[in-house]
Amino acid sequence: MKTFHCTHCQSLVFFENVTCLTCGSTLAYLPEQQLMAALRQEADGSWQGTESGAGDPTYRLCTNYPTGICNWANSTAEPDALCPSCRLTRVIPNLSNPENQVAWAKLETAKRRMMYTLLGLGLKPVPKATEPETGLAFEFLEDSTNGDASRVLTGHDNGVITVNIAEADDVEREKQRARQHEPYRTLLGHFRHEIGHYYWDRLIAGTDHLAAFRELFGDERADYQQSLNRHYNEGAPANWEQGFISAYATMHPWEDWAESWAHLLHMVDALETASAAGLSLRPKRADEPSMRPPADPLHTEHDRFDRMIDSWLPLTYILNNLSRGLGLPDSYPFVLSTPVIDKLRFIHRVLTAA
Repeated sequence: MKTFHCTHCQSLVFFENVTCLTCGSTLAYLPEQQLMAALRQEADGSWQGTESGAGDPTYRLCTNYPTGICNWANSTAEPDALCPSCRLTRVIPNLSNPENQVAWAKLETAKRRMMYTLLGLGLKPVPKATEPETGLAFEFLEDSTNGDASRVLTGHDNGVITVNIAEADDVEREKQRARQHEPYRTLLGHFRHEIGHYYWDRLIAGTDHLAAFRELFGDERADYQQSLNRHYNEGAPANWEQGFISAYATMHPWEDWAESWAHLLHMVDALETASAAGLSLRPKRADEPSMRPPADPLHTEHDRFDRMIDSWLPLTYILNNLSRGLGLPDSYPFVLSTPVIDKLRFIHRVLTAA
């Protein structure tokens, strides 16, 4: 994530802000310009930058902005009243339960962070309502909406990503993490993982990349249900860390891809943050991890994967040491083996080609 400043007073602001605490300006994120813009409302109800004049662009706040669900805005030339992130959501939680409003806000906040990275990488998913065959849609469901005793499963199916809104409950999500012996489970992680499945269909299936994918990840034609049953009955194989980013990645080549894809998005976001902050590590001893301010992974040449890795390893070292100093679990509970790095490099190469 880049560092944002109010376009009116230049004070530091953040991606989720709706008001500048210094000058009081209304803030909205403009995805096309990648700005947290200070806006003023015009007589016709449209919004314009506080520093703008007659003839400059005008904007419309996303329909979900007034309810606290969203903080993005569109150009008034855009016919859709929803922002590029919100228009991908086709089923929202049942708002007759007030707690679901809070859950929905958390879900959309995480989705916007994922969308920020996708747009920065040049990937702009089209709503399924526009492109029924290849488009993307999100459905935020709770268990009771199924009409039976079954649980809503978070997952992807042909461009539809379903998220159980219980994942927005921090306590429930932590229970699930502990129950499944996972070192990491977040809303943002779910979105990054599931969008990986969507982009496997878009970028790998039926393309020249498929043979290389099978060489690294395995043959995705293996029966998925059998693989799922084996994973939950037997667990991950011994020494799985030598070839996979997570235990879940061992289940099936599709899951290995989605876990690795999510991991690359984690890296891109964190390295952009470190780059924007000018973060460097200059230890007193030459044998300790050091790091120059990393190159911005979104806005530099896309053939810089090795430099990303060179920055990533010392960055995760300091992240984990800071977390331990706060009495928290490691922020980065992963190991990047050589086979995992090869998989990440492949995904990076596919993104570059896309």
